[in-house]
Amino acid sequence: MITLLGDDTPFPPVAQALRSPNGLLAAGGNLSAARLLDAYSHGIFPWFNAGEPILWWSPDPRMVLVPGEFKISRSLRKTLHSKNYEVRSDSAFGQVMRACAAPRGEQTGTWIHEDMIAAYTELHQMGIAHSVEIWMNGRLAGGLYGVSIGRMFFGESMFSRVTDASKIALAHLTSQLQRWGYGLIDCQMSTPHLASLGAREMPRAEFILRLKELIHYPEPLIKWQFDHESQI
Repeated sequence: MITLLGDDTPFPPVAQALRSPNGLLAAGGNLSAARLLDAYSHGIFPWFNAGEPILWWSPDPRMVLVPGEFKISRSLRKTLHSKNYEVRSDSAFGQVMRACAAPRGEQTGTWIHEDMIAAYTELHQMGIAHSVEIWMNGRLAGGLYGVSIGRMFFGESMFSRVTDASKIALAHLTSQLQRWGYGLIDCQMSTPHLASLGAREMPRAEFILRLKELIHYPEPLIKWQFDHESQI
């Protein structure tokens, strides 16, 4: 059985999460900034469809990417060196979230609905949620967003309107996080695409230990400003 949360009910230990579906821990509660910060600090994240109860997850194993282990393919390296794009951070957070929410392929819905957009926009205004954007010819071509606590980054979603634009954003993110001393990027669920980029599975117990260490470092910047892009 999963725990039903009231607005002030604490999360149960992540070890109580279900094995099937993998990581389902609790339902209910709210998406307040305090609740979200508490969730991420304990290795828990929300994932649910609009109109349904809020569902909270902590899967085992956890998909993670060490910033220094990001794999740059030959074709991506060529694109990175082409310099036909501009990298910005925290300049269009709302646009990035809404682009990530757009249906893809045969999808008809999204878990990034208005309640989620409002909640993470509040975190962005607090300097906790951040976006990385790739601009081409003055237009938003791709990007990603996530939550940063200490030296831990929790990736939420990314999108591309131009081939490899999200990979360009991730390449610059991993490079910058490595320079800032970040230890992990949480990718949440395992996918072949993430594995191809260098992400790997980590037992939840190990993930929680690393998380507890990394979240207690001071934040580098409230509003992110990346170093010069030539450092990739």
